[in-house]
Amino acid sequence: MKSVKKIAIATLGCKVNQFESASFSSSLTRAGCEIVPFNGRADIYVINTCAVTGRAGQQSRQLIRRAMKTNPAARLVITGCYAQAASRKILEITDNRSVCIVGNGNKDLVLDAALAENGCDLPPGDIGMKREICRLPVRRFNGRTRAFLRIQDGCNNFCSYCIVPHTRGRSRSLALPEVLEQAAIFSEEGYRELVITGINVGKYGLDLDEEETIYTLLARLCREFPDMRFRLSSIEPTEVNDSLLELMTRAPNFMPHLHIPLQSGDDAILRRMNRRYPVAAFARAVQQSHDALPHIAIGCDILGGFPGEDNAAHDNTRQLLAGLPVTYLHVFPFSRRPGTPAASMKDQVPKQIKDERVSQLRALGREKKLEFYRRHVGTIRQVLVERRNKKTGLLKGFSENYIPVQFQGPARLTGQVVAIRIDRLDKDEPFGTLQNE
Repeated sequence: MKSVKKIAIATLGCKVNQFESASFSSSLTRAGCEIVPFNGRADIYVINTCAVTGRAGQQSRQLIRRAMKTNPAARLVITGCYAQAASRKILEITDNRSVCIVGNGNKDLVLDAALAENGCDLPPGDIGMKREICRLPVRRFNGRTRAFLRIQDGCNNFCSYCIVPHTRGRSRSLALPEVLEQAAIFSEEGYRELVITGINVGKYGLDLDEEETIYTLLARLCREFPDMRFRLSSIEPTEVNDSLLELMTRAPNFMPHLHIPLQSGDDAILRRMNRRYPVAAFARAVQQSHDALPHIAIGCDILGGFPGEDNAAHDNTRQLLAGLPVTYLHVFPFSRRPGTPAASMKDQVPKQIKDERVSQLRALGREKKLEFYRRHVGTIRQVLVERRNKKTGLLKGFSENYIPVQFQGPARLTGQVVAIRIDRLDKDEPFGTLQNE
């Protein structure tokens, strides 16, 4: 009798990586494998790496070494952006033992690589030549009440600090029938909320001949799956328009939550970043969104300490964000990525100054978040219950506008959408009361 292969999967990075790893898990389970925790002994380790920052690359290498230490005889299947960008480095780390590097353009072959009798030969190749997205169907997101639905991969923007276009390739969209099929699978599996995700989701459909855009797709999903909540992972400032806001105001299952990357609040720095919009476009997108949906949650990404950023540019960013109705900030220090123009730019910001600026922006982000929470005390929100908080013993979930609320209730509510009145903040965390169960 053939023994069951034990597979451990580790994932770093973005929601797209998480979707892809869920697909690996689904296909390996269907093939009769047993998925086991990554920190335990396995026959095969699948590591879906990230390279968006230097830290992510370091974490990728650490996971590879941990797997080798846990079971030196195991097969390693390494994929993701770090595998695409640094395959030679991975071969040095692994000393050419039983390792298979699967490029981002071949992620649909991870199953074959993992279970091949005599190893595999799947070199990453030139991802820029890929013109079709990998088909990666998913059945379940283990341990999650929200599922990610990847509709797009790749990016054409080539921001001067970003390695992603070089590791993910050009923008490629999933055909509409396949998007709808994946959404239907998630609906059959009982998910109540889908996060529509991609590397640059606003470019959905532009490479296809279906006359679909991100706006028509979102409208169709909301219409065809009325019992499913939809949330958009991220969208560029120039892609926030009347079509999107009108859909958000009239479709009750499109959540009032946008994540709009800014990166810098200074026009000169935005030009050096090759971000193709002025500060005014971002401010307009945020203000129009807030005007259309006063309870909307608006998050944004900030890159602190970009080359050439002086005190005035940093102050411009801080003052812009302080004056806008943004809800939360994801602030990262600029990280030099080999192969990107920004890595060799002059006027690199010293680490100490960079860290101080990042700390200031993160403090502003905390203030903004708490201000948003306080504004919603006394209101009733629709909360998707995700799990029980082990520390407090209370159920916890996210409201339609992305407020994490804890409340007393039975475990059977997990995975359900319930009405919760937000009563108070305790140590900056929102607590509420279940309404009319």
